[in-house]
Amino acid sequence: MTTPIPISSSELGTLWIVYQKKTMMLRVIEHFMEHSQDPEVTEILQLFHQKEADFVIEIAGIFRQEGAAVPVGYTENDIIRDTPPLFDELFSMMYLRLMMKIASGIHALHLGMSYRQDLINLYRRCSEFAEDYCEKTTQFLLDKGVLQKSPAVNLPERAVFAKQKDYRSGFSGHKRSLNTVEVSYLYQGIESNVTGMKLMTGFSQVAKEKQVQKYFFRGKELSKKIISKFGDILLESDVNVPVTAAGLVTNSRTAPFSDKLMMYNTSLLTSFGLGSNMIGTSFSLRKDLPLKMITTAKDVFNFANDGGDIMIEYGWTEEPPQMEDRTQN
Repeated sequence: MTTPIPISSSELGTLWIVYQKKTMMLRVIEHFMEHSQDPEVTEILQLFHQKEADFVIEIAGIFRQEGAAVPVGYTENDIIRDTPPLFDELFSMMYLRLMMKIASGIHALHLGMSYRQDLINLYRRCSEFAEDYCEKTTQFLLDKGVLQKSPAVNLPERAVFAKQKDYRSGFSGHKRSLNTVEVSYLYQGIESNVTGMKLMTGFSQVAKEKQVQKYFFRGKELSKKIISKFGDILLESDVNVPVTAAGLVTNSRTAPFSDKLMMYNTSLLTSFGLGSNMIGTSFSLRKDLPLKMITTAKDVFNFANDGGDIMIEYGWTEEPPQMEDRTQN
């Protein structure tokens, strides 16, 4: 007989994070499913929900198997049934696509933080699932003509090395046009913030607590600011700014979710925004762009920090499993 390998602290922590996110996703998708009329959208949502629920059951089973308390996560207490739709069906696909981008990154990171074969296999399956639904929603939005691709570019005929220092300039003198790597991260930032702006608009309409309502409104304004800043950079190089009128927020003032769930969802998006900004900064070779992205990251960080304080103030922050405090006598 083989001795069971005990779960490590990092594995326990990553499972806790994934459980929180997946239980939240179940509640949001349930609201979308309740109002879905397009057969293709309904099929995507239903199959996603079924598989996501299976993952939640599997992860809860691992907690029990290890003798650890199953997290609370997001439950029936965090969704209000039979409420009017807060978003239209196209937005549900935009939202799911963005959340699957986030999930792909999270699962890839967690796979590299796992040591047990069963958990490595779990995160591999989670990654494949997220990638599959990112592809499904992307294709759906492309077929509907509401997802704007980044612009076409003349393909290089040969590899070229930068020989002049002004390739990196951007504050004064000659400012070269953007390269394709820089365009890709700016496009990603705008696209994500367009979806985030609409999500914040809907959340601000229905939040019960006045402080939370103001926080979501602030999030909407922050997204608009980022879209404007990144859009101006693209336009300086005659690059089209990705815009879409698709994905509507309804006039509903009835909350389908708890303030707790909406705050957590916002926290996930701001974390994704911070990570994207940092990656974009590291790959940019024009000196002015990292500075602009860092100032944006500072705004996003302050917004995220204030959100964390609000969640603790209202008792909405579930604590992850804690290491033993060995500093006390």
